[in-house]
Amino acid sequence: MAIPKQYIYLDDVRVPVKVRPDEQDWVVVRSYEEFVDTVLEIGIENVELISLDHDLGPRATQHFLRNTTQTYEINYGEIPEKTGLDCAKWLVEHALDTESKLPVVVVHSANPVGSANIMGYINNYLYVNRLPQSCIRVNIEHTVDNELARRQGWH
Repeated sequence: MAIPKQYIYLDDVRVPVKVRPDEQDWVVVRSYEEFVDTVLEIGIENVELISLDHDLGPRATQHFLRNTTQTYEINYGEIPEKTGLDCAKWLVEHALDTESKLPVVVVHSANPVGSANIMGYINNYLYVNRLPQSCIRVNIEHTVDNELARRQGWH
């Protein structure tokens, strides 16, 4: 029996929930490093879908809450943690290096500017390669790990 391709959900505090019992389980990763390790372990060719958050850590979260919501800008120099955009850039570079097909990538981030940056990066890659620009913002039903959210500065 063939093993189903994997779904990867990158988020520092959210936990995706199944809406239907027959839905694919998500492999949840919490950081850039965990994302890279997971894609390498599973193999990019065995990943069907990736959903990305943008802000991955307390400084990124605080930057979003204090700056981005007011100015609609992101100063990446003020964010020491790697973001979902860094994950998108690594994924594209990895696909190019391994001559692999890019999995479907969507964005579930609450950060509208970060979401647009990720979607723009992925869709530009797809456009240049004459592929449909399919990276969109989605709402994936989820719960929040309150302990992680407290540590990240959401509470």
